[in-house]
Amino acid sequence: MSSRDAEISANLQAITARIVSAAESAGRSPEEITLIAVTKTFPVTDVKILYELGVRDFGENRDQEGSVKFSELPGDCNWHFQGQIQSNKLKSIAAWADVIHSIDDISHAKKLSSLVASKEIFVQVSLDNLPGRGGVNPEQLHDFLGEVTALANLNVRGLMAVAPLDEPPLEAFKRLKTLSETVIKTHPNTWEISAGMSNDFEAAISQGATHIRIGSQILGVR
Repeated sequence: MSSRDAEISANLQAITARIVSAAESAGRSPEEITLIAVTKTFPVTDVKILYELGVRDFGENRDQEGSVKFSELPGDCNWHFQGQIQSNKLKSIAAWADVIHSIDDISHAKKLSSLVASKEIFVQVSLDNLPGRGGVNPEQLHDFLGEVTALANLNVRGLMAVAPLDEPPLEAFKRLKTLSETVIKTHPNTWEISAGMSNDFEAAISQGATHIRIGSQILGVR
């Protein structure tokens, strides 16, 4: 085993243990939580190490990287796109990403629906309403979901969010959980929550996150 193999293996074991602990502290089963290993900026050799360690869910922020890595990994991987969407990249993203986490523009949703027979998505909601950070304004979420769920070829799994930079993550994720509970009343199939990254995933798990997106705690800092 190379030193890089050993490093990634140790990091993955540590993260897995923390996920189990956070889930149990929240009275949840660890089986409810999908760990997405965020491999952006890291080489495909690292992705292959994670694959050999049993990881099957990988996250990318850029179409150029994701499409290349997708082509070099076995077909039983689940690829998650979580970056900001450019309309001219949607066709390419749709070709390799199994789940798109960052839908926050109705024109993107409509275009995606026209390109695919079926695609899993999350609707990104803003927890800080700052420009450039992405996400639907919570006040507009009900109407936005009504439009997106009406698109025949998209399956809305739930909400995605990124914690604000200037607020304790737990408080932000509490708001996200409340938003999710409200959404479920009118869209009962949209109950999943994609939230939590390397520095705040335990807080996200405590508030119901079903998908956590972890990069640096597994692969290090680039």
